[in-house]
Amino acid sequence: MNKNIVILGTQWGDEGKGKIVDFLSSNSAYVVRYHGGHNAGHTLVVNGKKIILHLIPSGLLYPNVIGIISNGVVISPFELVKEIEMLEKNNYFINERLFISESAPLILPYHIAMDLAREKKLGINAIGTTGRGIGPAYEDKIARRALRIGDLKNTKELSIKLEVIVDYYNNQLVSFYKQKSISYKEILKDLLKVKDLIFNMIKDTSTILHKAIKDKKRIIFEGAQGTLLDIDHGTYPYVTSSSSTTGGVITGTGIGPKHLGYVLGITKAYTTRVGKGPFPTELFDEIDNYLSKKGKEFGSTTGRKRRTGWLDGVALRYAVKINSLSALCITKLDVLDDLEEIKICISYKDINTSKIYKDFSVFNLENITPVYEVHPGWKEKTSGIKRIEDLPEAARNYIKRIEEIAQIPVDIISTGPDRSDTILVKTLFF
Repeated sequence: MNKNIVILGTQWGDEGKGKIVDFLSSNSAYVVRYHGGHNAGHTLVVNGKKIILHLIPSGLLYPNVIGIISNGVVISPFELVKEIEMLEKNNYFINERLFISESAPLILPYHIAMDLAREKKLGINAIGTTGRGIGPAYEDKIARRALRIGDLKNTKELSIKLEVIVDYYNNQLVSFYKQKSISYKEILKDLLKVKDLIFNMIKDTSTILHKAIKDKKRIIFEGAQGTLLDIDHGTYPYVTSSSSTTGGVITGTGIGPKHLGYVLGITKAYTTRVGKGPFPTELFDEIDNYLSKKGKEFGSTTGRKRRTGWLDGVALRYAVKINSLSALCITKLDVLDDLEEIKICISYKDINTSKIYKDFSVFNLENITPVYEVHPGWKEKTSGIKRIEDLPEAARNYIKRIEEIAQIPVDIISTGPDRSDTILVKTLFF
C-alpha cells in the first residue's frame, strides 16, 4: 500500500495542520509544501516553545526530514531567507535539507504594492487579503509573465525581465491607483543579496520526488489554507488564489494521483475563518468570546481575530467528497472542555422558503440558517489525553457523531498545542 500522505484543511484554514504535519513527520523522509505562499501560518509547539512557519514545510524541525517547496507555491525570497534565519536562531539548521522548485513563481514588492492598492480601492468591498502579494503573484503565473525561482540563476536575463514587468506594474500603480512607483533597480539589488543564500537549494523538485517514490521513501504533502478557500471549490470570491484541495497536490508538485495513498482532512472541533465571506454557523455571543479566548483564535500570520462558529457538518461532508478524504483528524477538542452543550450543523434552512439543504453549494449560502443538533458537553479536562478510551464519554460520542456525519473515520485527535498532545486512534504507517 502507498505510504504517502496528503494533509489538508477541511474548513477555512487555521485547522491546526502544521502540528499534525510535524507530528507525523518523524516517520517520514520528505515533507512537501504544494501551494500557497507566506500568507499561511503554521504554528508548532515543541517542548513548550512556539515556532511559526509560513513557507518552510513543518516537518523540517526533525533533522532526518528533507523539505521541498514545490512549483505550486509562490515564494517571497526575502521572507524565505528571514524564515531560514529565524530557524537558525532556534538551532534548526536546514540549508542542506531544503529544496526549492526552480518553477516556483516569485513574490516581489510590486505584487505587494498591487495587493494593498486594490484592497484600498475596494474599500468596504475589499476581499480581506493578507496584503502579502499572493493573488497578484498567481495572476502573473497564469498570465505567463511571472519571474520564477529559476530566473535567479541568470542575472542578466533577470534584470531584463524585471525591468519590463516593473514598468507594467508602475503604469497601473501610478496612473490608476495613484500610488508610488516601484524601483526595479532596488528590487534587483535586493534579489542579488539573497539569491546566493538560496542558490544551492534551487532544484528540479519533481525529479527529486519521483526518485523518492522509486526508492520507497515516505512523503507528506502539506496543504496550506483550507478546502473552503480553494480558488475553484471554495466560497468564491472570498478565497485564496491557489488550489488548496487534493487536486493542488498533483498540479503543484508534478506527482501523479496514483502516488497519493492516504488523504487526511484536518478538522477543528468547531469552525473559524479569517476575513470576509459567508460563514453559516458563525457566532456573535458569549460562546464566540469563549472560543476566541480559549482557542487563542488570532491569525498566526496576520494577528487578526478569527470569526468563530459551531462545527458545520454540511461543509465537512463537502470537503470529504471533493478531496476524496481517507480519514479525519479532529483538532482543538480541548477547547470545548468547559461548555455545557455543543452544537453541530447538520443542514441549512432557507429563511424565505423553509427549504432544507443537506448539500453544500457556494451559490446557496445567502438567506440560509443552520439547523443544529445539540450535544451535551463533557465538562471535563481532555487537554493532553493520549488515549481515546481515556476521553470523557460525551467527548467520545461527539467524535463518533462527526464520523457518522462525515462517513469516514477519525484517525487522530489533537488535545493540545504540543506535538505530544495527540491521540493516534489508528496507525497511519502501513
